[in-house]
Amino acid sequence: MDGAAEDRQITIHTKADFAPMREAGALAAEVLDMIGPHVRPGITTGELDTICHEYILAHNAIPAPLNYRGFPKSTCISINHVVCHGIPGDRALMDGDVLNIDITVILNGWHGDSSRMYVAGTASTKAKRLIDVTYESLLRGIAAAKPGNRFGDIGHAIQTYVESQRFTVVRDFCGHGIGQRFHAAPNVLHFGRKGDGPLLRPGMFFTIEPMVNAGRPEVKILDDGWTAVTRDRSLSAQFEHMIGITETGCEVFTLAAGERIPTT
Repeated sequence: MDGAAEDRQITIHTKADFAPMREAGALAAEVLDMIGPHVRPGITTGELDTICHEYILAHNAIPAPLNYRGFPKSTCISINHVVCHGIPGDRALMDGDVLNIDITVILNGWHGDSSRMYVAGTASTKAKRLIDVTYESLLRGIAAAKPGNRFGDIGHAIQTYVESQRFTVVRDFCGHGIGQRFHAAPNVLHFGRKGDGPLLRPGMFFTIEPMVNAGRPEVKILDDGWTAVTRDRSLSAQFEHMIGITETGCEVFTLAAGERIPTT
């Protein structure tokens, strides 16, 4: 799709639409805050999924991934070399495992989508550095998300930083438009060139969710049709925030408790 065609498909939301997105985003962040203390060696990913599922239902929301295009669980939990879309199950966490938990809720018809990294026990120095670089790359992408810039500016900010740290950006998956639909235009690439892509305009809602590998960027999908892993079995990390473009910058809808991101 050319840039002009994609630009026409991007929904421009009203100022009133920011309020329900704040509520949905806040709930997604709350689920991620809640689950943190449960992440420890010995617990299974299935148990973590159940805890999240019950919390979401108790807060009058629906877990968006459950039965979405056949996905069988309420969350995605991706451990170590799993890049994304890991299916929760009987796998018990071991000391040193690093994992991404990806939450999407539907609250009053609006989607709240966010993910972050956790550590079971004590992570290796390499894993800690990968996590830190991935989070910093997300912050740099958010900093580039302001009216007048283009989507390529976001990808460029993420890619240049990640590669300067000798890690790689996954190219097979991207962020996406969001709102009353789970996935919508545009595709938000985490690599790119300055000045490329559609223009950022107030009212655009989308996710930024860089996936960063300690080794090469290539991934493969396992036989379950969902689980994406690094081809070289290197560690992978991901953070995701959901944002809305404002008149002067962007608003992050999915801030963690105590998280502060400089935006305007």
